[in-house]
Amino acid sequence: MKKIILLLSIFFLTNSFVQREDSYTTGEWVKLRIHYGLVNAGYATLEIKEAVKNNKKVHHVVGKGWTVGMTKFFFKVEDNYESFFDKETGRPYQFIRKIDEGGHFKNQEGFFNQTNNTVLVKDYKHNTEKSFNVPGEIQDIMSSFYYLRNHPKIDKLNPGESISMDMFFDDETTKFKLKFLGREDISTKFGKVSCMIFRPYVQAGRVFKEEESLTVWISDDDNKIPIRLKANLAVGSLKADIESFKGLKHSFKIKAKK
Repeated sequence: MKKIILLLSIFFLTNSFVQREDSYTTGEWVKLRIHYGLVNAGYATLEIKEAVKNNKKVHHVVGKGWTVGMTKFFFKVEDNYESFFDKETGRPYQFIRKIDEGGHFKNQEGFFNQTNNTVLVKDYKHNTEKSFNVPGEIQDIMSSFYYLRNHPKIDKLNPGESISMDMFFDDETTKFKLKFLGREDISTKFGKVSCMIFRPYVQAGRVFKEEESLTVWISDDDNKIPIRLKANLAVGSLKADIESFKGLKHSFKIKAKK
């Protein structure tokens, strides 16, 4: 689901000279259950694999979202987002976007030239190619989440502070603004988990009611994985909670088990 992947991808950017240990590693896999009230609407997964680009090993992240049950009957969704990015710098080499959302289709592939700061987008649905100039620190929708999870100041933000970043999405560079709201312990199927809370400012319109429609909870540990998110949509509201995980680089901290 584009909404879920988007929410998981717009976090944490500022400046610092201090490095922190990576929050993730090859083999990490996270699954979220998406629901509208008591109705189980679908699932979303995020997985880190390994690939080779430019004769070097890189991270290959695959994000998938799909509807189930009656939701699939009324509004079928099958989304696939992929990103190949540098293990050291986090800068993307390539993205893939294949989505089917109730008959709305996209089939695109983007190739980043990190020397010339351009991205070549191939649209297979319309059989077109177009090159775009982008900022030097640009991220795609998937690579941004993993790149920014590693940022050295992620644990040093004060409530109310905002962070901006550049992301290439839908054939343009978009400026996202993110506000850190604070910390909270929330109940999950695994027990009580300490989280950091963020509110990304997004463009109001087809998907979201207004700029402040989203709230995201990220584990307040060394992993920084998504635990919960809520969104007020143009029609109704949506919630997603962590369902399962494996391959985390660090121990998953639970304050109180069920």
